[in-house]
Amino acid sequence: MQFDRILKRRHVIALAFGAMVGWSWVLLTGPWIARAGTLGAVAAFAIAGLVMVLIALTYAELAAAMPETGGEHVYTERAFGHGLSFVCTWALLLGYVSVVAFEVVALPFALSYLFPAINVGLLWQIAGWDVYASQVAIGILGAIGLTLVNVRGIASAAGLQGAVTLLVIVAGLVLASGALASGSAANLAPLMVDGVGGILGVVVMVPLMFVGFDVIPQAAAEIDLPPARIGALVVVSVLCAVAWYVLIILAVGWALDAPARADAELTTAAAATRAWSGEWAGRLLVGGGIAGIVTTWNAFLVGASRLLYVLGTSGQLPAWIAGGQAHHAPARALWAICAVSCLAPWFGRPALVWLVDAGSLGVIVAYAVVALAFLTLRRREPALARPYRVRHGEWVGAAALVLALGIGTLYLPWSPSALVWPQEWLICGVWAALGAALFLLGRVRRHA
Repeated sequence: MQFDRILKRRHVIALAFGAMVGWSWVLLTGPWIARAGTLGAVAAFAIAGLVMVLIALTYAELAAAMPETGGEHVYTERAFGHGLSFVCTWALLLGYVSVVAFEVVALPFALSYLFPAINVGLLWQIAGWDVYASQVAIGILGAIGLTLVNVRGIASAAGLQGAVTLLVIVAGLVLASGALASGSAANLAPLMVDGVGGILGVVVMVPLMFVGFDVIPQAAAEIDLPPARIGALVVVSVLCAVAWYVLIILAVGWALDAPARADAELTTAAAATRAWSGEWAGRLLVGGGIAGIVTTWNAFLVGASRLLYVLGTSGQLPAWIAGGQAHHAPARALWAICAVSCLAPWFGRPALVWLVDAGSLGVIVAYAVVALAFLTLRRREPALARPYRVRHGEWVGAAALVLALGIGTLYLPWSPSALVWPQEWLICGVWAALGAALFLLGRVRRHA
């Protein structure tokens, strides 16, 4: 299939930045501050942001050298062949699908904040949270609607992305300006909670907040820019996201004191309401969060569908997944992701945290393999044209690899921030087993 090369710089920035800021800045800023303190949460994002910048630099060089659909899959297959390439791509796909499923659950929750009456048809409780038929229906309808937008092609997806990303930025700036005008530095206390343990408790959640810059390599064949510019935008998008999260954390801390943050159901919206002394500001903030749900959802449909497409064309998944093209978009891959994500709303709001943590582990595995591929190709193919060449590449690649592995250890059972048993480990285990089965089937087909 020939993809349309139509994405300009503004489209690329909106795609990556919108993917990274999503709904989490609305939903999770309060828990981040509660876990680590205001300064601790900022430190967590600064630490994880530095790691992401180093990883993004490896992506930038590889994306400029190989601006092809599939990003990570292309780089790792060139460096290692089918096996490790599939591990990398499948692990990253877990992160992408987790984000899409997260947004399917987040949409009805966000809407219920604005319109509580939409929660009708109680089905059951999971981990103390009610699951309503209306929430399930809203999530599924949203999934179908966004999939239809993407099936119409990358131009349709990019147009939507630009419009809703602007709404996110407006909502965040309203919060920050109000907090600066009416808040106080005294509200930032406590600056630290639980020391290093608190910071690590936030760090373990951060990688999935920055997943999105790597959507740029997935869509590289659809970007109408010089390869070197594509590489630079990978890094720029990460820096923009780091600045955004730090701004929101400080704005919430500046606007609300600790008791008010603890009492708030949705801390970020409460901060906006307090900052402007009006419910309209909280509702606007949630509206910006809903726009963020759309930006992230839309971007990861683009990224995940391209990953599935390239797995199908390479013979590592059934070839039918790469078929059904419409408007130069991988329609079957898009509908497959839609179908999987529509399972999430049946598990309600607790699924949000499970998906964040399980998906983060998949992302870190992929980032570590990409960093290793970066180092391998630097050594094996020194003459490879690299329009965006990272200075001191060996050091940057080694640091990215070590730091990615270091964050990966935070998910393991002996860590205080380990994945929760059984829910989060079950998600990872089922995904790994499914991937192993599909890879073996693909291997049989390739050798038949």
